[in-house]
Amino acid sequence: MTSVFRAGLLCGKTALVTGGASGIGRGISDQLAAAGANVVIASRRSDLCQQVAHELAEQHEVQTLGVPLNVRETDQVDQCFAAAREAMGGLDILVNNAAGNFYYPSHMLSDNQWRAIVETDLFGTFYCCRAAFPMLREQGGVVINISMTLHRTGWVGMLPACAAKSGIDALTQTLALEWSRHQVRVNGIAPGPVHTEGVRQAFAAGEEWNKQAADVPLGRSGDPAEIGGLVVFLASSAAAWLTGETICLDGGMHLAPDRGGVDPARLEEMAIAARTSQLGQS
Repeated sequence: MTSVFRAGLLCGKTALVTGGASGIGRGISDQLAAAGANVVIASRRSDLCQQVAHELAEQHEVQTLGVPLNVRETDQVDQCFAAAREAMGGLDILVNNAAGNFYYPSHMLSDNQWRAIVETDLFGTFYCCRAAFPMLREQGGVVINISMTLHRTGWVGMLPACAAKSGIDALTQTLALEWSRHQVRVNGIAPGPVHTEGVRQAFAAGEEWNKQAADVPLGRSGDPAEIGGLVVFLASSAAAWLTGETICLDGGMHLAPDRGGVDPARLEEMAIAARTSQLGQS
């Protein structure tokens, strides 16, 4: 996807993207680099974040850094942001994109399954905001939290993610108020169905994904680069008077009357299919 922004829009800025090596995060990292920002790509997969960092540096002629990061581990978070300061001299833009999700009946969730999603999505977002703040406050900065729309109406089979993303929206509003006096803007993006490998695995039964895409009023699923484009806008001076907002970017899906997720009667079948798919890939 070709960027609609002028070349060099974010030149001189440094961004850190969690979960930035794949899926929506890769689209965000690519669009930030295309706009001229130096990009720190943080991902649990060390090999992949190094590879993506190399590709973006060559393609866009910007400075990049790949850093392994599990956002649930505060020591890793602190090390990641220290590495960003050492390599880049500071930080202007933080994109909290790292997330986990899967369809599963709520009454069957184990403690570990619940914690894996809530700690990655909500705790990880907070840990990274806290670690980034000392750098962001130096000259003013931007935080962009990736949320979703499903928790606004409830969504069958996604209780941990819905609970965590609801918390992220509250975190976005609260930090926007607290950090405004330091000229740190905090906003969010709530994507609709975006076709990524992670989504493909979550929708192990392919017909469910096809139904989701068909329900989008604009008639298609989104592209990671489209999420990245909105990130570039929010990170730019064009959004200098915008803070505390979480913007829906879902092709109008949050307006559609037929919402609520998959058929509850099919949840256990989907959970078994997803588990079988994961075992087959291990």
